[in-house]
Amino acid sequence: MLLIGENLNVISKKTANALKQKDASTIKEMALAQADAGMDMIDINLGPARKDGPELMEWVVKTVQDVVDLPLSLDTTNIDAIEAGLKVHRGKALINSISARPERIEALMPLAKRYDAGFIGLMLGTDGIPRDANERGFLAAQIMAEAANYGIPEEDIWLDPIVLPINSQQMQVQGCTEFVMMLTELAPNSKSTCGLSNVSNGCPAHLRGILNRTYLVMIKRYGMYSAIVDAFDAELREIARGNRPDIESLIFRVMDGESIDMSALSREEADYVKTAKILLGHTLYSDSWLEL
Repeated sequence: MLLIGENLNVISKKTANALKQKDASTIKEMALAQADAGMDMIDINLGPARKDGPELMEWVVKTVQDVVDLPLSLDTTNIDAIEAGLKVHRGKALINSISARPERIEALMPLAKRYDAGFIGLMLGTDGIPRDANERGFLAAQIMAEAANYGIPEEDIWLDPIVLPINSQQMQVQGCTEFVMMLTELAPNSKSTCGLSNVSNGCPAHLRGILNRTYLVMIKRYGMYSAIVDAFDAELREIARGNRPDIESLIFRVMDGESIDMSALSREEADYVKTAKILLGHTLYSDSWLEL
């Protein structure tokens, strides 16, 4: 599975300060750390970047690519900043993201075509977040049809179902999973991705890792091409690279409805089984699910 590092993000106080001060050494250090952790791509999330957005994006792209030879995902709501980054990016960039809303399509698809960039197609329409897998499928078809009108090949489209937090949108998590299962038929030549850490957003810090890792196994099984992840979760990287077949096999058994003898499991194994049941909606979410 291709991994996109999420850690160069303006919501991080360290990153925000480095961007504000144009502290190149800190930005380079963070980029190198993600590359050393084995990321295949780095996401640069500037948020709204309303003030000096284009200048800032150009500076960050150049600064990061001074020290790492990796493609970048350009993430901001500032369209001018996206174009500024595309102009100076070496190699094929990824626009994060283009929703199914007309204003985003009309502004960003021409840029994807002009700069030969891939783009993340976000399952978000004029009515907001889709309610289930079928609504996600409708939005995916809409995005692909619009991209075809601009002459953008399907392989440059990375479809993102929008992963929502398990602690507030438990049923929506299954909708995302079901959408991933549909993709091989719906868009066989496209790619797919998601903001994996969203599934654990708002949960206690000590629970976030196992939620992210377990959900990664589930969507990986159904062919998810990539994920935007915490680059510094070593256990997650091992799972993504296929180095924990024992954990994957155990989670698959839960997904297949097999009855698991919990008394025969290690603590680690039991935690993954309990977490899989939460993500599948077999048990209701609570912050104490591992203790039950």
